[in-house]
Amino acid sequence: MVQSASNQEVAIVGAGPGGLAAAMLLAARGCKVRVFERHTTPGGRTSSLEADGFRWDLGPTFFLYPRILSEIFAECGRDLMTETPMTRLDPQYRLVFGEGPQQRPGVLDATPNIERMEAEIARLSPSDAGAFRRFLVENRNKLAAFTPILESPFYKLTDLLRPEVLRSAHLVRPWRSLYREVGRYFNDPRLQLAFTFQGKYLGMSPFQCPSLFSILAFLEYEHGVFHPTGGCGQVSRRMAEIVTEMGGEVRLGEPIEQLRFAGRRVTGVQTARGEYPVDSLVINADFAQTMTELTPNHLRKRWTDEKLAKKRYSCSTFMMYLGLDGELPGLAHHTIYLAPDYKKNLTDIERGNPLDDDCSVYVQAATQTDASLAPPGCSSLYVLVPTPNLGVSRGKIDWATETPRMRRIVFDQLKELGVENAEARLRTERIVTPDDWLAQHHIYRGATFNLAHSLDQMLYWRPHNRFEDLEGVYLVGGGTHPGSGLPTIYSSARIACDTLMEDLGIASAA
Repeated sequence: MVQSASNQEVAIVGAGPGGLAAAMLLAARGCKVRVFERHTTPGGRTSSLEADGFRWDLGPTFFLYPRILSEIFAECGRDLMTETPMTRLDPQYRLVFGEGPQQRPGVLDATPNIERMEAEIARLSPSDAGAFRRFLVENRNKLAAFTPILESPFYKLTDLLRPEVLRSAHLVRPWRSLYREVGRYFNDPRLQLAFTFQGKYLGMSPFQCPSLFSILAFLEYEHGVFHPTGGCGQVSRRMAEIVTEMGGEVRLGEPIEQLRFAGRRVTGVQTARGEYPVDSLVINADFAQTMTELTPNHLRKRWTDEKLAKKRYSCSTFMMYLGLDGELPGLAHHTIYLAPDYKKNLTDIERGNPLDDDCSVYVQAATQTDASLAPPGCSSLYVLVPTPNLGVSRGKIDWATETPRMRRIVFDQLKELGVENAEARLRTERIVTPDDWLAQHHIYRGATFNLAHSLDQMLYWRPHNRFEDLEGVYLVGGGTHPGSGLPTIYSSARIACDTLMEDLGIASAA
């Protein structure tokens, strides 16, 4: 039995948030850590894009429930808010409801201030004014019940019989979708959307997403929505620096080209710069894509290429990163526009159909809070349109021809949200399509939120943090338990590192 981690060589595939959190924890516990990242900047999907003095987050644009990352920093002798200052947003975001046969128009500024939020709700739907506090109380209890479940591993089917799981089973309500769950509190369809659109954080429709995830909206109001100064990518950058300060290596621009095996155990990693021996491997890169690219199919039993192809995956996204001359008066830091027929919009995404012109969009105007993200007198805009992934849209959408139409839709929607003459004010522009998520970022089917979070792909049925198909391999990131989203990704890193330490016979510091 190993008594010290100091002789353990650990390689980490990918410098995304899970990989960086794992690297910090393992370095703090004495392991020799090397992180291999194909891109020249750390962060994976939580990195920054920069051009002409503008900076945008590539993927996630805010921090939710920073407790877990704060605890990881604390274990490494650091303070998260000191290392990466953050601003709690109020309002958290603005919801704009499109007018159409399926939906009444309206605007709701979501605020963590309970009295003001009740007033916002009453303005839209007076009969729903008292529902907000009941929603908070019941979901506070739900989160407390599920926290130990979402922060512990599921390696055996019998783990589903643990006392905390059995005590919480009645709260899952597997027969009820997230949308129906929230319908227990709010009658107005717009408010039902206001407390369920968060299913999109998992890349899922609220009409399909499990009712458990009502805790996502609760987390926003109870624990806050935060903007890190410099963007979320700055958090990743600082984490990579801390790994180096702690004696680890973060090897940017050095993708792993091949894994070396002795049976089912990984013994080394090969890059263009050399070969490195490993005692343990932590995979943070996109799970399904990494399996198909780096691990021989015959070594995998539960997660073969054929079985991966049959799994359900999240939506993809069409992205535009815009740098504009001038300011953006009246625009919120975060704005979510919900299509007039929101259900059809989501059905088109699930079935792989081209989107209607009046589709849902998310707009981040981070320079409303953080002037460092653009040159003086300029503004940055980040626009995300949920789209079908490449698996369900095969044969229906050709992004080479669809991109000009989607670009026009974005500018039309920006105008509807009050951003005048955006195209005429452009100083710089970048577009990322589902094709790019696959080709440039190696994301399976361009599904930016990984495996879908249906009940049969959660807990024990999600890829395990101690990977069941290979020896000495551990999984972190959105493709493993507990799932997508920064808080759960950081939780996956802590679970995997605790397991690795246990496997070495070393007590966890957590």
